[in-house]
Amino acid sequence: MPATSHFAQNLRPASPRPARWLAAICALGLAWGLAWGAVPAAAQGKLEAQYEASLAGIPVGKGGWNIDIQDDVFSAAAAGGTTGLLKSFTGGSGTGASQGRVVGGALVATGYQASTTTQKKTEEIRITLDKGNVKDFAILPEPPVDPDRIVVTDAHRRGVWDPMTASLLRVPGTGDPVSPEACHSSAPVFDGRMRYDLKLDFKRMETVKAEKGYRGPVVVCAIYFVPVAGYIPDRPVIKYLAAQRNMEIAFAPVAGTRILVPFWLKVPTPLGPAMLEATSFITTAQPPRVAKTQ
Repeated sequence: MPATSHFAQNLRPASPRPARWLAAICALGLAWGLAWGAVPAAAQGKLEAQYEASLAGIPVGKGGWNIDIQDDVFSAAAAGGTTGLLKSFTGGSGTGASQGRVVGGALVATGYQASTTTQKKTEEIRITLDKGNVKDFAILPEPPVDPDRIVVTDAHRRGVWDPMTASLLRVPGTGDPVSPEACHSSAPVFDGRMRYDLKLDFKRMETVKAEKGYRGPVVVCAIYFVPVAGYIPDRPVIKYLAAQRNMEIAFAPVAGTRILVPFWLKVPTPLGPAMLEATSFITTAQPPRVAKTQ
């Protein structure tokens, strides 16, 4: 759902405990996949999707995600915010985007931006990348230094994905991309503050039906969160997510491409199950661009 940048960042309020849990779940949900592999095949497609977040069955957030994949460039943008009772506490909202080039069929991000607003503050994150290495990044306003936070080194910012591009799961090969092989992957992610790994394992195949748009197969993967740097080890949410072994994520295809994106994410929490699910998932293949002739 976008998240990240994304919808994940949109629900990062600081007050009530349910809000903290939802923020962590959504942040995990926007960086849930990866764009590994390099199979030289030009493919183009678009996705317009709407998602709803719930906690213990209660709707707490909504967001939208648009993805445009061309033969040589791609872009992804998301916006969302809290709803219902949670909105009365936090009023959280945000936007995010990533963009880059398509090189040999692989997505290579060049930039990522995210902005989140709560009742207490607005924060912006910007990351510039070059072939998977962070060239520059900033958090505005600059957060105070916390001595308990594990330092992110230059080495941690090499060979990484930004959270938004990391949510686009690319499946190499020529067979059906919605397959168990899609879950055989892992991704190193840097979100401007924290460096972590997301690992996937195949669980099962399912069929889904959005209220509007896509109906068909999804591949369900187990997802594991491994913090590396930029986090405070004693923080309860980090400990909880790192220890989880029953989080699940389902991926659906973007028509005309070998890209899969999250259709739903399920995470157990002490407050009840957290769920991020597409209510509308409209995806279309785009015809190849015709070269102009004189």
